[in-house]
Amino acid sequence: MTLLLLAGACLLAVTLGYWSLCAASPYGDCRKCRGFGFAMKSDRKGRLKRGKPCRRCKGHGKRIRLGRHLYNLWARIYRAGTAD
Repeated sequence: MTLLLLAGACLLAVTLGYWSLCAASPYGDCRKCRGFGFAMKSDRKGRLKRGKPCRRCKGHGKRIRLGRHLYNLWARIYRAGTAD
């Protein structure tokens, strides 16, 4: 019983932590370009140069977090269902 209670408390702590992260900072760094907004490439001498803009984040370097995206979908459906 104690192990089950501990697992439930840990799950609740992780869930509330992620929820507060999504509320405080809805945008995270793009995973493909690591927040740069563009791909890094090197020239023939090996020096890094700026590449093309990232297609995933469209060059902004930020993407909306999954939890915030789900909340936005829920809020949009809720508003559409309660509007008269």
